[in-house]
Amino acid sequence: CSSIDIQQSMSKAGCPYDNAPMERYFNTLKNELIYHHYYHNDGELNESVNYFSYVWYNHVRPHSFNEGLTPFEARYKSFKY
Repeated sequence: CSSIDIQQSMSKAGCPYDNAPMERYFNTLKNELIYHHYYHNDGELNESVNYFSYVWYNHVRPHSFNEGLTPFEARYKSFKY
């Protein structure tokens, strides 16, 4: 990368922090949705995951990291007019 002036956007090998947010999200997805339902086909699974991701997780479910706000509320609150 350095030979063609490109800066890598990830940390050094073995650093666990790059993947931690996605690992946490997928853990929540599995434990709060996937393990509680039986899906008859890919369409049902896809619809359920889309609802969880775009509605429930971002607009309804409070997050302790955001002091009890949803991600949408936390972003909106930090937005300056």
